[in-house]
Amino acid sequence: MPPSSSSSLPLPPSPTHLLPLDHWAAPTRSGLVGVFTDIDDTLTSEGAITADALQALGDLKAAGLSIVAITGRPVGWSMPFVNAWPVDAIVAENGAVALLPVAGGKIEKRYQQDTHTRAANFERMQAVLARIEREIPGARRATDSPGRETDIAIDHSEFVQLSDETIAHVVALMRSEGMHATVSSIHINGWYGDNDKLEGARWIVRELWGRTLEDELDRWAYVGDSTNDQLMFRTFASSIGVANVARFVPQLEHLPRYVTQGERGTGFAEAARAVLSARATH
Repeated sequence: MPPSSSSSLPLPPSPTHLLPLDHWAAPTRSGLVGVFTDIDDTLTSEGAITADALQALGDLKAAGLSIVAITGRPVGWSMPFVNAWPVDAIVAENGAVALLPVAGGKIEKRYQQDTHTRAANFERMQAVLARIEREIPGARRATDSPGRETDIAIDHSEFVQLSDETIAHVVALMRSEGMHATVSSIHINGWYGDNDKLEGARWIVRELWGRTLEDELDRWAYVGDSTNDQLMFRTFASSIGVANVARFVPQLEHLPRYVTQGERGTGFAEAARAVLSARATH
């Protein structure tokens, strides 16, 4: 991942990685104020949220926790879920855009970049996208691309299967064009700007609650499953990988501290139960 302002954050002290959830200290779990979560293959299976994950989101929200989904998915794909899921916000396109539920079933959009910057970057990104499809055999834009405003995405595992070599080629081309590039469980995302999932988390805590995330890192958990979550895994002491993170372990420089037994939405629900059970006994 290219350097960003996030790289100067102190690491959690001497983390032990991929521990079972029962190693997650109950006082830490009971003291959480909120949960950040990835969406694809963390809350979802085959692109749809699982019933147990949806129930877990509702249970966490009902217990008074703040819930923010942070995803590489685009604005257009994310909007139907803003009012359908019990969340405070969905931060889409790797931290660039916040979608907030408002009264009357409406949705408010907030951007990290101004209108002029977004327009200029969009034009540049479309040229890179065309170059990738022209120069890299098999590389095709993600089917959710029409809903993207601040990034581009190449499908590697959703509807198209790309080899590790081809994925690396796409990432290298994006970075050669000056873009940030990350690999999620289904897509290769590229964008211009300093946003990433961690910057999106910092931003939304300021925007919604007027607080500074660094002051309360130990009171937030993060749940994810792939390589574009590793900055969050590195930063949050309460970082949890759902079991299907095993697919990406060889590519992860920073592993989640804890791992669930269940995959995808079942794993998220397992993590939620660990939080709620601790709150019930403290």
